[in-house]
Amino acid sequence: MKTICLTIFTLIATTLIPQRPACAEKPNVLFLIADDLNTALSGFGHKQCKTPNLDRLAQRGVKFENMHCQYPVCGASRASIMSGLYPYSNLTLGNEGTLRGSMPNVVTLSQTFRNNGYYAGRVSKIYHMRIPSEIIAGTAESDDPFSWDEAINVKALEQTAPGELTNWSPKDRGSQTFTGVVASDGDSEHADGMAADRAIEILDQVKDDPFFLAVGFVRPHVPLVAPKKYFDQYNRNAMETPVVPENDLDDVPGIIRDYKRNSTTYGVTPELHQGLLQAYYASVSYMDAQVGRVLDALEEKGLAENTIVVFTSDHGYLLGHHHKFQKQHLFEEATRVPFIISVPWLNDQHGRGTTKITELVDLYPTLAELAELTAPDTLQGTSLKPLLVDTESPTWTKEQAFTISRSGGESIRTANWRFTQWGFGEKGLELYDLKNDPDEFTNQAKNPEHASVVKMLLAQLIAKRDAAGFKQNRTAIVGKPGKGKPKK
Repeated sequence: MKTICLTIFTLIATTLIPQRPACAEKPNVLFLIADDLNTALSGFGHKQCKTPNLDRLAQRGVKFENMHCQYPVCGASRASIMSGLYPYSNLTLGNEGTLRGSMPNVVTLSQTFRNNGYYAGRVSKIYHMRIPSEIIAGTAESDDPFSWDEAINVKALEQTAPGELTNWSPKDRGSQTFTGVVASDGDSEHADGMAADRAIEILDQVKDDPFFLAVGFVRPHVPLVAPKKYFDQYNRNAMETPVVPENDLDDVPGIIRDYKRNSTTYGVTPELHQGLLQAYYASVSYMDAQVGRVLDALEEKGLAENTIVVFTSDHGYLLGHHHKFQKQHLFEEATRVPFIISVPWLNDQHGRGTTKITELVDLYPTLAELAELTAPDTLQGTSLKPLLVDTESPTWTKEQAFTISRSGGESIRTANWRFTQWGFGEKGLELYDLKNDPDEFTNQAKNPEHASVVKMLLAQLIAKRDAAGFKQNRTAIVGKPGKGKPKK
């Protein structure tokens, strides 16, 4: 068992901030990240998806209910998380290339811990991987070897696993097709169960030394593979599909109107939609169960009291919202992600949530501060520690989340508005009044009553994009592939 010491309190900005016990060992970090998961967690208020283990983690930590990614696609988002930089600065804009290829001298999040005497390990997908092909092959071609002392890939059958296979999308989208697999075997025969197995083994091996262990779960990324018992938790005919006005896309810019639109890209019928949701939720519940196994192992090995646990997803995901599916959009469902941090010695706020605006780029400085490590001074995020101490902290001043996507799509999300421009402002604007239109159904960008709001938010967006690296790297950014019309 870890030594238990009295908690020291220091006075900072008139607020008592509890510190890690002075005589404790270096705190461990367990970083858990899902793939293509939106906020479909029961603990985040979802009415149908069941995530008891993540709900349990939220009760021993803080939920960040207004957390946004910096690029709604796997490669760019994960590079941003691990570098602590916006995509305009690390020049990882999409799924092509690697973070190290763009920034040869970058010091990544886990590398900072590794440089300070920590064991740094990776299990499965942390940087970009092509799913399902790299799970089938057992590879991780875009990984960063400087980030880890040990990197473990898993190898699973994915859509060829034994069981009942159903395609919920009539139009074949290759690797992004909504294939559901009601698997006939057990949890550990599939990717996330294998990842949990390997993570538990590592915890046993490194339990006596400080560690930064990153565990990537690939569900609910398609194919939607889960053992039958998880599908059985959901009545397919009871699945509630998003309610969307028929003309919802009539007022969005043409550059993005048909991109991943159901009628042009997927052709999911109402009946198929319910099956798709059942498969998505089943794969989420399967992933949740594997998270639970790792959390249980942390307790059983006496590590829980000195381990910071983080859970999140790389980006959000549309499941018929706005008549669209999947990622690379700039609606709320694509940018917002579930995010939980549990810090055992900062327990006054455990079980609470905060709606303060935060970004995934904030994770790196947060973990560095909590572990009392010196991080690179180039980090662009802000430590979340004030919100871990007080979920309504008056010292938290971030007012915008900044997310970009292909085709020059840029969006800022404030407390009351979402403002988006496409083609670096040349292809159209979107403005949504989140107080009166939280589902972002009515684009107010051309409404003369909101002209002053458009002007204000455009100025804020330009300032934010320049601070995020656009001005410095403009030539490289606008020359990247995909700056034109998105591929379907």
